[in-house]
Amino acid sequence: MDFAIAGAAAVGACFFTNPLEVLKTRMQLQGELRSKGEHAVHYKNVVHAAYVVAKNDGALALQKGLVPALWVQLIMNGMRLGTFQFGENRGYVTDKSGNLVFYKSVLVGGTGGVIGQFFASPFFLVKTHLQAQAAQAIAVGYQHNHEGTWNAFRKIFVKNGFKGLFRGAGASVPRAFVGSTSQLTSFKYSKEFLNKYEYFQGRPLLTSFCGSMVGGIAISVMMTPFDLIMTRLYNQPVDANGKGLLYSNYVDCVIKIFKTEGFSAFYKGVGPMYLRLGPHTVLCLVFWDELKMLYDKFWPQ
Repeated sequence: MDFAIAGAAAVGACFFTNPLEVLKTRMQLQGELRSKGEHAVHYKNVVHAAYVVAKNDGALALQKGLVPALWVQLIMNGMRLGTFQFGENRGYVTDKSGNLVFYKSVLVGGTGGVIGQFFASPFFLVKTHLQAQAAQAIAVGYQHNHEGTWNAFRKIFVKNGFKGLFRGAGASVPRAFVGSTSQLTSFKYSKEFLNKYEYFQGRPLLTSFCGSMVGGIAISVMMTPFDLIMTRLYNQPVDANGKGLLYSNYVDCVIKIFKTEGFSAFYKGVGPMYLRLGPHTVLCLVFWDELKMLYDKFWPQ
């Protein structure tokens, strides 16, 4: 039930935040392996990007990749949050007094994040491809031209086999570990602090809201460079053997981005990243806490 509650909370949040994921993906792919001033700037900022996408592809394009995105949330966050809750219920992340232990929180949160991200990787791959697809006038990054979620799975499987569905999964490991630990640890410590000093005594929803705001900032700052690298590796074209045509591996991707686009490139899309992860973190973690309270109320142990 810990995993089901966590997955339901993440899926609910995804409906509201997927448009921002589309904008973030486009901005991360814009100017790929091009120096500043040597590429067209289709997306100037988040608001402009939303306008450009809606104008050229239609308003519904802001929900591109929603189906695989929902599966990503169900699998990834169901496993990530569920694992953390499982560990918390059994005292694996706290001391004998019930206080959060930093290294235990990092290990449990990070492990759950890595496992969840790995199994969700095929859906994340397809989601990235679909969200990158755009009208030719505003296209950025490689265009895979899939006709839908299941068509994308079929094309990838036919071309590169089962292994091709997990292309880029290795790149998701550092992203998942850093993102999961920064979000959950900051969220839990914030709630612990607020409860200790009784800032919002008797108002658990407000406590969850404030804690999740801190978690949203932490995950956005910490995860953006890793997320950009993963997006580039997922979206790059591959040959018949599944080998990347732009980046040969994770390290090669980091070096090429730094040499051609500079250090600031690793924070491309940080604006939409926060605008997406901020609300998503708030909604997901608040839904998570509320669903757990409802479960405890109607199905007490």
